[in-house]
Amino acid sequence: MAPTVLPVAVTMGEPAGIGGDVTLRAWTEHRQTLPPFFVIDDPGRLGALALALKLKCSIQTIDNPAEAHLHFSKALPVLPVEPPLAEPAVTGQPTPLNAAAVIGAIDQAVVIVQSGEAAALVTNPIHKSTLQDSGFTYPGHTEYLGHIAGPESQAVMMLTGGGLRVVPITIHLPLREAAAALTTDAIVTQGLVTAAALKEDFGIDNPRLAVAALNPHAGEGGKFGSEEPDIIAPAVVELCNRGVTVEGPLPADTLFHDGARARFDAVLCMYHDQALIPLKTLDFYGGVNVTLGLPFVRTSPDHGTAFDIAGTGTARCDSLVAAIRLASEIAAHRTTPRAKV
Repeated sequence: MAPTVLPVAVTMGEPAGIGGDVTLRAWTEHRQTLPPFFVIDDPGRLGALALALKLKCSIQTIDNPAEAHLHFSKALPVLPVEPPLAEPAVTGQPTPLNAAAVIGAIDQAVVIVQSGEAAALVTNPIHKSTLQDSGFTYPGHTEYLGHIAGPESQAVMMLTGGGLRVVPITIHLPLREAAAALTTDAIVTQGLVTAAALKEDFGIDNPRLAVAALNPHAGEGGKFGSEEPDIIAPAVVELCNRGVTVEGPLPADTLFHDGARARFDAVLCMYHDQALIPLKTLDFYGGVNVTLGLPFVRTSPDHGTAFDIAGTGTARCDSLVAAIRLASEIAAHRTTPRAKV
């Protein structure tokens, strides 16, 4: 699918992390094959970082997203972040003083995408605890973007890579709490959002979902837990009643081999590691985080701030490159009229 003509907006992320490193490398190494993008950041910071990393990356400050196309082939377009950084970013040393700029970059990008000036939003990693030290009350990007989008949105996290798409029903919870938090309603809601997104965003006319069990051997008839008959199976029945092609609950230990993956377009997983372990095993460097159920397109690299390697030149940009490509492809799907089936 041809990329959308509008540029993609990339946020700064945590300036003490590897967001700048991978953004500079994405432009330097892959601009010939990527859709045009611009980054919302501090132009001086990125220029100094490019010099430190010895990357041949010119920085072009732009006043609006429309200028990105004019400069992208020769320089990385940078739209200055508002508010600006409160103090110079030091690699590996995050500070709550710069939290307003980190959040401001996200807010700017959303406004730009919703106004039709950019095709999609790609967010570089943030450092949640540093933001929360400044008063940020959201667990992460997904929840914050869902808040911005409003109460009618259903923000759902999907991870994709290596030919696999997974949706964790519970996310950043201790395993004991994840099991307790699991509900039939949550599985049904996220299943419906996932099925709709597979059609609208991925162009899959008849999406097939698998629903993973929580317990070993899918509970083995209640011997290893009651979540399968009490919570998960009723959700599968409801999804079937709502017109979704779905199977489950299926034992997780046999759900991710080659043959099983070929039978499904996405897997609903019951907790974080159940989803992330197979995905990162298949595609450790190129996984992408996609937020489904939003009125705008958002993707993100599937890695963190990596303070230990920030500014060293060793951070790989595979995941950011994949996130930019996927964001553009999803945007194109949303703007291309679908044939009736």
